[in-house]
Amino acid sequence: IPVAWVAHAVGVVAADKLGGGQQVNPSVSVSMYALGKISYTEMFVRIMGSMAGGLVAFPLFKLFADSFGLEPLGGPEFDPQDDEEGIAAGFGEFVAMVLLMIVIYVVNWELNFGKAHYWIKQTLTALGIRYLIETFPRAGPAINPMLATTWYIFAYGEYPTHLGHYFTYWVASAAGAIFASVLYVIYAGGTCFGARIPLGPIKGGEAKNAPESPKKKKS
Repeated sequence: IPVAWVAHAVGVVAADKLGGGQQVNPSVSVSMYALGKISYTEMFVRIMGSMAGGLVAFPLFKLFADSFGLEPLGGPEFDPQDDEEGIAAGFGEFVAMVLLMIVIYVVNWELNFGKAHYWIKQTLTALGIRYLIETFPRAGPAINPMLATTWYIFAYGEYPTHLGHYFTYWVASAAGAIFASVLYVIYAGGTCFGARIPLGPIKGGEAKNAPESPKKKKS
């Protein structure tokens, strides 16, 4: 387990640093768009870029694993035809995404770690993601629509055909991101999809402009 946690943290930090602050989670991009941190076009491009990356990554890792005799890579999935399991999986993805977005908001916009801010906030984000993966296992888990869909395409050679897949990994996940965005606006002020919410800000006074998208800010 410690190896998985460390490897996950290193991968998250390295991907962000080497990629120049990309967003590899479509639901995160949806939240950043809802909060006005990126444009619709940028959201679309980032989602398409993450999907393309996933489609390339799974075959590459299989080649790597086969070459070095490593255990084959698995991916997030569940039985979408089991209604009870599907509902539980969707609810798990929703809650996990709400909590993930709260972690992202807090470590990127509410805390300041000084000169080491980038490294600390990225490490905390990575550990938060890993904790949520371990805590909400019902959907595989994914907590990332890109991972779930590109894994399915890689594993079965076709797009998912059951609506349960899209409800759990895309609808529930995006809904969680939007709900978290609303909560953040209530707390810090600002707008959600360009509209002000008649609650808050809890922070007090006129909300300050939050920094740019956490995936864009490098230091």
